[in-house]
Amino acid sequence: MTFLDLARKNAGRKPLRSILLTICIAVAFLIYGLTQSFLSGTQGSSGASSDLLGVMSAAGRTQPLPMALLSRIEAEPDVAAVGYMARLRGFVDVEKNMVSVSAVDPQRLMDVNGKGLGLTPELAASLSGGRDRVLVGRALADAQGWTVGQSITVTAFDMARRDMSRDWRFEIAGIFEGENASTDTYFVIARYDYLNAARARGRDTADAFIVLPRDGVASSALATRIDALFANSAAPTRTQSEKQFLEAYLRQYADIGLIVNLVVGAAFVTLLMIVVNTMVFAVRERRFEIGVLKTLGFSQVKILGLILAETLLVFLLGGGLGLGMAALATSLAGPELGLVFSPLIAAKALALMAALGLASGALPAANAMRTPIIQAFRTR
Repeated sequence: MTFLDLARKNAGRKPLRSILLTICIAVAFLIYGLTQSFLSGTQGSSGASSDLLGVMSAAGRTQPLPMALLSRIEAEPDVAAVGYMARLRGFVDVEKNMVSVSAVDPQRLMDVNGKGLGLTPELAASLSGGRDRVLVGRALADAQGWTVGQSITVTAFDMARRDMSRDWRFEIAGIFEGENASTDTYFVIARYDYLNAARARGRDTADAFIVLPRDGVASSALATRIDALFANSAAPTRTQSEKQFLEAYLRQYADIGLIVNLVVGAAFVTLLMIVVNTMVFAVRERRFEIGVLKTLGFSQVKILGLILAETLLVFLLGGGLGLGMAALATSLAGPELGLVFSPLIAAKALALMAALGLASGALPAANAMRTPIIQAFRTR
């Protein structure tokens, strides 16, 4: 019997206890995987760019900016491309089924962020077939069950038409996939000229201008220069990267990262206490066997390694199960909930499994290592 076989046999000698312990570890790492996927999907790791800049009103994101700012931003020498966007927030069928529509100039969007959104020239050209045509992100299309050629009606919360109706009808011309799995595709891309001509208020304004800096240009420096252009105008601006905007938006409600880390930390501390307590009793039950192993020539280091290998095995089994469930849940519901399970999360989880396995096995292993043979035999 090999060293690993012996560790495996010891780990499974009380099946019910081993199963319960594995379930506890799996639940803890399921929580870890889901919470870290949430952070990854909401705080910049989900495709939010640190270079792409958003120019919005300094008075707040709900205050529109005049289109006259476009030419001045475009004249900046360090600007590679500029797009603009008007937001329409509404719902389909019922108010809980909310949908976000970004009204843009298709060609400008292609120049600014076409690659990031997975747009192709064919998709952009499909919008030219009619002003009411839209592109739908893959995540939103899958969630709603929409297909190309289908007509949809979005009832706006605050953008009324000139006839005072809040119903906006669109025809789906295509579905964009996003550059990768972490790209947000839970929204609709519409034509700005359609919304601008039909809306009752706010015509010839944009909610944001999207700026792509030239290669080698620091986005932070360009953001400062853009804001300086309009500092003393009737429409002062605030320019920040996609990532900065998302983090600032979430921070309005709470420090999400701190809350998540506290929850995960509490789960792991509780898990550590459970596993240490269980392993101390498990090793105490085997004191006679440990004495026999020492009699047969097992050194203290081998006894230490045997207990640590046992706890590591349990943590790898339970942690792998929990992490696998988190990855599966993220792949099924992640695009709708904004969850992104990345290889970095898996790597950190593996490191945590190793650290917790060694930490929880250290005390019972040290006790087993120091137990004299005579004292171990007396427990028989």
